[in-house]
Amino acid sequence: MLREPRPSNLQLSQTVWLVRHAETATPTMFHGAESDIELGEHGHRQVACAIEWFAALQPTSVVSSGMKRAVQTAAPIAKACGVPHLVEMRFHERFVGPLSRKPRAEADHIWEETSRQWIAGNTAYAFPGMESFDALRERTLPAFRRVVEAHPGGRVVIVCHGVVTKVLLLSLLRGYSSANWLSIGRIPNLAVSELLPDGDLWTARQLLVVPPPVLALNALVEGGGKTEA
Repeated sequence: MLREPRPSNLQLSQTVWLVRHAETATPTMFHGAESDIELGEHGHRQVACAIEWFAALQPTSVVSSGMKRAVQTAAPIAKACGVPHLVEMRFHERFVGPLSRKPRAEADHIWEETSRQWIAGNTAYAFPGMESFDALRERTLPAFRRVVEAHPGGRVVIVCHGVVTKVLLLSLLRGYSSANWLSIGRIPNLAVSELLPDGDLWTARQLLVVPPPVLALNALVEGGGKTEA
């Protein structure tokens, strides 16, 4: 799988925290780019209890997709940290076409076949109306590059979406590819990956870590912290 080269003379962000948004109002349904759903009550509580954890990271900026669930996660974090909240529209969630707002149980077989194809290296595969791994990568990697180049030496929190997060991680991290779609693990709400520049790629100092206050909150709520990716 091709990766975008990174010019060696660029000064990039010092640290990037790649974060999935908090829980939506209907987490048991598929929500792609076609479904601009807001956070649910539990999602807002997740954000509220994670704010101090993010503030301790001392980010210099917070960037999110323009979708409501990402903005409602990122904006309170940026406000609490006293840093700008910026929007990168091309971080929006994957187009899922006919799966949009369908219960997961009705469409899991489509995801299973999709992941099987991607793991086998057929990253151009997509169910009709949905984005392929390649299409996601071609959309989101330039957006990631724009963000890190716009914040040289910065400490940037990027809030996006489950499938977007996974495609970015598998495309950016040294030693990873679409073959690791399952082995990298699922992407819980508010999972955080701490990324550092590593030559022409990136390395993860922490990978898919859910802040302890969020884990504690989820433990109090039956079904809290459902995953969608």
